[in-house]
Amino acid sequence: MKKTIPISIVTFFFGCFCMFILINYYPTLLTNRNTTTDIVNKKVVVSEIGLSTGINNVYDSVVVVQNYKNNKSNSIGSGFIYNEEGYIMTNSHVIEGATSIKVILMSGDVVEASVIGDDEYADIAVIKIDKKYVSKVATLGSSDAINVGDTVFTIGSPISSEYYGTVTRGILSGKNRLVNVSVNSSNDWIMNVMQTDAAINPGNSGGPLCNANGDVIGINSMKLVQSQVEGMGFAIPIEDAILYANKIVNKEEIKRSYLGIKMVNVSSAYNFSKEKITINPNITSGVVIISIMNDGPCYNSGLKKGDVIVKIGKYDIKTVAELRYYLYKYNPNEKVDVIVNRNGKKETFKITLGTSDN
Repeated sequence: MKKTIPISIVTFFFGCFCMFILINYYPTLLTNRNTTTDIVNKKVVVSEIGLSTGINNVYDSVVVVQNYKNNKSNSIGSGFIYNEEGYIMTNSHVIEGATSIKVILMSGDVVEASVIGDDEYADIAVIKIDKKYVSKVATLGSSDAINVGDTVFTIGSPISSEYYGTVTRGILSGKNRLVNVSVNSSNDWIMNVMQTDAAINPGNSGGPLCNANGDVIGINSMKLVQSQVEGMGFAIPIEDAILYANKIVNKEEIKRSYLGIKMVNVSSAYNFSKEKITINPNITSGVVIISIMNDGPCYNSGLKKGDVIVKIGKYDIKTVAELRYYLYKYNPNEKVDVIVNRNGKKETFKITLGTSDN
């Protein structure tokens, strides 16, 4: 018995020493499935803290844009302060038809805003509040620097002003998407946008799409709304947005090129058949010239009614929307080759583009 007690004590301390060695030098030997899950969860928590820091970097620059028509609430959207003077960027369609604009700040204060200007094709508008109300200015980032799969988030006011300051997160799902949209002056228009699965609902339009650091990389502009489609939101790249915002603030007239023709898609057979135009059945895409405007850029150029435009400059053309999109990449008064299919043969005509205010 006397021998057993010392042996037990020695064994106890020896066991403690062995456990100390194992824990400090071989921790993975003691790691089970639950411990691994805990470690993973801790990593996720660290990631979330990082995202909240990015949210805080931009949060107070975001505003609710209230559209009033004849003193009655017409619609709402979102926007963000991007200049210390109180300039706010939002969407053109957010302020459409407004007789007055009010802005709700993240502090809850409601202030009057003036409309500086907008461009419906770019879907960009600039409004302004008194700079004394500016507590935070958003940092503009780069859409080129973000990759597909990177984390992004939005801040806005979905559905109504009651939900202002709502944050949704997701990933960048795609870049350089050409999406068909409608504007007041035309039903055929394409925008180059970024795609995200972050939730974008009515009221989010005009709000910022940000990277994990809180830098604005785009402006939420639209959502593909179909019952069978989920998680497809779109944003205008910030580089395009600021280009038009600067022109609006500087009172520069936004002019675009035009051809001076009436046109329809090849697929719109009914429209050109009314004009007694017959198209080679082997032509399945392109833009059919219905008429040519007198004294327009294409007048006396050699182009004719019934020609099918298949290329402008270096860009292939399949639809009227694509023609407008690529046409606007060229400057007014610039000379550009227009390639048409005429009676099954391709012909090239050099056109000096005209100037349009649209």
